[in-house]
Amino acid sequence: MKNIQKKFNIVITKNTFYFHNREFEESYEGYVNSIKETLLVLKNQIQNKGLKKELFEDLIRKKENGLRALLALTGFSNESLKRLMTFIRIVDDPELNTLIYKERWIAEAEIDNKENIKEWSDDKIQRKIRESEFFRKGMVNIFFEGSTIPVLSNVLPLFELKKLSISKLNFEIEALIDTLIRYKEKGSYSGKKENNPEVVIENILDEMKIGFEKGDLGELIKNAPDTKRTMDFIVPNKKDPKIIIECSYLVTTSSGQGDKSKTEISIDSLIKEHYSKAHFLGFVDGIGWYVRKNDLKRMVAAYEDVFTFHQQELERFKQLIKEVLV
Repeated sequence: MKNIQKKFNIVITKNTFYFHNREFEESYEGYVNSIKETLLVLKNQIQNKGLKKELFEDLIRKKENGLRALLALTGFSNESLKRLMTFIRIVDDPELNTLIYKERWIAEAEIDNKENIKEWSDDKIQRKIRESEFFRKGMVNIFFEGSTIPVLSNVLPLFELKKLSISKLNFEIEALIDTLIRYKEKGSYSGKKENNPEVVIENILDEMKIGFEKGDLGELIKNAPDTKRTMDFIVPNKKDPKIIIECSYLVTTSSGQGDKSKTEISIDSLIKEHYSKAHFLGFVDGIGWYVRKNDLKRMVAAYEDVFTFHQQELERFKQLIKEVLV
């Protein structure tokens, strides 16, 4: 077996710096170029014929990468589109329903069973675009007029809502610069502390003049160092915790949600064993949980009580805090 220095030297002296598969790179360049050319043709059509919804309906129906091109033009991610389609299928808002011709493409089974609705795959959305004229029209209407619909302007973050803009569809330079900036800053925007829903809990506790700490609980460090986890909120302190709060707000979905729910169940067992008088609460919210019902059921089972960031739930949380700490 090589010693540490030799293994270290292998990585340093034989480093390839940036891995790339030439065959894959060439194939993917073809995909990128296809989207670029599709948008250039669309831009030319708009210059010649004017900005018409029919051009975008043809784009997403006839072009293999038409929907991807539309998303690239606006900066709206594929994942965000899937979440938005799920929201549209769930919510019953007259103005939105009219805009998207909902009654012309939604299945009655979905209307009657909203709580068990499942997210559509990319293939399902593409198939719906090909098969349903009114679904296509509704999809295009979202990009043309979605930002004017109150229910969307209320639920979508402003960072995302600004992507639904006619000026982007018209290839206006200022709007395209806006798209570039939002692409570039998406990660930074998502990572900002102020954009973390945990701040809402912090503010509530601060307003109520209730102390809290974050981090590891002493008894779990000593007795379960491999399975313990850092706690989001420990009220009032780690030495004598009365309330322990975990926060999980998910907009996207992932296979890791199942693992997360299993972890929370094991943490619940540890808290019951080592901090039997503490209340273990969860803030579980976001459309990412809404569409993963089985994982959600396992997740909520871990907590004594569960809250969302809905205003009524926040008020209920405040009341529980008062009752426990009085």
